[in-house]
Amino acid sequence: MRVDPSYVNNIVASLDQSQLTEQQLTAELSSGVRVNSLSQDPQAAGQNVLLLNQMQQDDSFTQSSNLVTGQLQVADSALGQVVAQLTQAVSLATSANNGTMNSSDRASIANQIAGIRSEVLSLANSSYQGQYIFAGGQTTTSPFALSTAASPATVTYTGDQGVNYLQTPNGQKIQLNVPGDQVFNGSGANSVFTALNNLIADYSGSSMDTGQAVSDTQALGTALNYVSQQRVTVDNSITQLSSAGNAVSSEQTQLTAAQTTLMQADVANIATQLSLSKTQQTALESVISQLGSGSLFDKL
Repeated sequence: MRVDPSYVNNIVASLDQSQLTEQQLTAELSSGVRVNSLSQDPQAAGQNVLLLNQMQQDDSFTQSSNLVTGQLQVADSALGQVVAQLTQAVSLATSANNGTMNSSDRASIANQIAGIRSEVLSLANSSYQGQYIFAGGQTTTSPFALSTAASPATVTYTGDQGVNYLQTPNGQKIQLNVPGDQVFNGSGANSVFTALNNLIADYSGSSMDTGQAVSDTQALGTALNYVSQQRVTVDNSITQLSSAGNAVSSEQTQLTAAQTTLMQADVANIATQLSLSKTQQTALESVISQLGSGSLFDKL
């Protein structure tokens, strides 16, 4: 009878493969992960890379969203206070225009409106984490400065018209800021600071041009309405960020579940395979042991 001379080598190779399989199954059972290398399941490994990339994009958006949401909330709060201050200024100006006040009373109104101007100026220079939120793209420099060298006084804007956006994972662009020049200067002559400065000048003299004061009060009312409109833009951005954040959170949950299904080890199946592998290994070791105890021809 002819004997395959590679018989023993084949058995040893089978034993090595059985031991390798047992190690892999033991590792899967221990880690709970089905695919530990590309060679084990190239398709699953590739799908896992795609899932991880999407999860990383979602994580990046969440981190950015949390930061800019805080900035927008500060902007919204500041504009809310500006609206309240300007509403008070309009009320003061209206009372000063009724013709019953003397110069001393009007001077007191002028001082109160000057206080409001200071408060609005401070709000226009609001910052968040060291960045000026109404400076457009020039976020490291205070955007508004008051000069009282002349009457009426002037307020200059040193920011720019830069608008920033945050793109969501699905491609939506959300506006993150409203430049201060757009918020507080509006349509030039009807800007917040122009109107406030004019009213202060109107009520500071010994006499008052009622027609001019009424016109300047109306201009302040227009500026107030314009600021309110800009606040709506900020509020809309906050709402959009919240909705996008909820969508991303839901997607992250789905992606995590998909990754778990793709990569998670099937414990019951692995335990069965591991038991079979051990049985095969024991059988192979027994054959090799028997071969080692006598001549190969004795076993034929």
